[in-house]
Amino acid sequence: MQNESDGYSKPQELRSFLFLTAVMAPVLTVVIVAGYGFIVWAYQLIAGPPGS
Repeated sequence: MQNESDGYSKPQELRSFLFLTAVMAPVLTVVIVAGYGFIVWAYQLIAGPPGS
């Protein structure tokens, strides 16, 4: 039989799931998109705009 200290309770699992889906997923999405945009901006700053 599993003790409470061996795993996570249902409310803890629900809180973790909600935190991951409502907070971490959007934050990671914004960070990834902003990072990509920054890389493109920095490249164009050095190499010039497309087609030049």
